[in-house]
Amino acid sequence: MARMPSAERRRQLTEAAIRAMTRDGVARTTTRSICAEAGVSLSVFHYCFDSKQALVESVIRAITDDYVTVVREAIRPRATLQETVRAGFQAYWDHVSDRPGEHMLTYELTQYALREPGFGHLARRQYELYRDTYAELIEQLRRDMGFELGVPVPVLARYLAAMTDGLTLNFLVLGDDTSAADVLDMIAEHVAGLVVTP
Repeated sequence: MARMPSAERRRQLTEAAIRAMTRDGVARTTTRSICAEAGVSLSVFHYCFDSKQALVESVIRAITDDYVTVVREAIRPRATLQETVRAGFQAYWDHVSDRPGEHMLTYELTQYALREPGFGHLARRQYELYRDTYAELIEQLRRDMGFELGVPVPVLARYLAAMTDGLTLNFLVLGDDTSAADVLDMIAEHVAGLVVTP
């Protein structure tokens, strides 16, 4: 087995864990099955991660970072704030449609973390990460497009995180994303309507 920097090895194991957990579920995925998926020995796993908590946190962060990157690339100022926000939501939704298994895994990881003693902070951190990411993207748009909002950014960030979370779960349960476009249109229109004129 070729020597590899530990950061690269952690990334390899995290990606293997995502594949294994998406396919087999969190409860049935073991460190051994992750190592088999990655093609490494168990000792490599223990060298890279000091606990299953650390691995779960790495998986949550990797999945979230992946779709945040997609949205961040899509959110560039367009003719209107509504069009800009809608483009960001569309990028996110395309990710959900293309990778439903990964998004289902995020819900499973949340439930796993909430039920497993000592893991609850990971579920909280997961949802704090969603909220903080929305806040960061809103602040970026405020700077780039020069507008002010009639509601505090933290409130809007939490609202948007809750809306997309609910819409995603609705799609995963019902399997119908035809109505998602209408909901995303309404959310984008709502956000644009929160801009205050000086």
